[in-house]
Amino acid sequence: MSKDSTLTTFNPIETSGSEICIAAIQMTAGPKVLANLKEAARLIDIAVSKGARLVALPEYFCIMGMKDIDKVAVREEAGSGPIQEFLSGTAKRHGIWLVGGSVPLVSSKPDKVRNSCLVYDNSGKQVARYDKIHLFNLVLGKERYAEEKTIEAGNEVVTLESPFGRIGLSICYDLRFPELYRSMGKVDVIFAPSAFTAITGKAHWETLIRARAIENLAYMIAPAQSGLHVNGRETYGNSMIVDPWGVVLDRLPHGSGVVLANINHGYQTSVRNSLPALKHRTLHFC
Repeated sequence: MSKDSTLTTFNPIETSGSEICIAAIQMTAGPKVLANLKEAARLIDIAVSKGARLVALPEYFCIMGMKDIDKVAVREEAGSGPIQEFLSGTAKRHGIWLVGGSVPLVSSKPDKVRNSCLVYDNSGKQVARYDKIHLFNLVLGKERYAEEKTIEAGNEVVTLESPFGRIGLSICYDLRFPELYRSMGKVDVIFAPSAFTAITGKAHWETLIRARAIENLAYMIAPAQSGLHVNGRETYGNSMIVDPWGVVLDRLPHGSGVVLANINHGYQTSVRNSLPALKHRTLHFC
């Protein structure tokens, strides 16, 4: 683990409240679902061995196909299929909460998927589903992406109660739309599983993650894809966990691995009491 020593840690008035260990998994997924699930299982095992009680996987953890259309071929009906069975079984086996960064689920269009973040509790029960609302589109040099060609956008903001506080769900490109996070209301922990490109990640990734943490006074958990994939796509990595003051608690610049940090709601409450920005909102557009 590597902490960002260049940032100033907030000194809370009081730090009552137990700490809870949360992990973000970083992967370099390929086109074979089974191989990706095996790698995810290996990394989850490491996270659990280090004390993690909630583990989050990155966007597309189960498939990074040779072509964008490949994820349509492995899409699953909601509630069934090997990817969802893996998530449910792993959560139950380890007794953890597990955030399945994104899973390709059946949509209303035969040639598209819903890019869905699924959350499972420690009994293996699915307790939340968020379908990615904002679809990535980029034309920059040789980079060309148009998610709307293979993904049907969601339209619902999703939050849920958990033993770790109130959770808000988002995926990757959503990070560029702060109104989504404002629409969540007061949340304690926000997840942003991602597969940021190397070029956009270098320019904006850390800035966006820290900004969402600071403006919502929330912990940001951002598991990411990393490195050069078989299909030629390069993702930025730098999975990180950021606290409500914007401090990067842990990050992994490159490669597969686990990012770990403790969240402390006593500390979070102290930050919010000292800087009650959430109570000072006067413009409400969402």
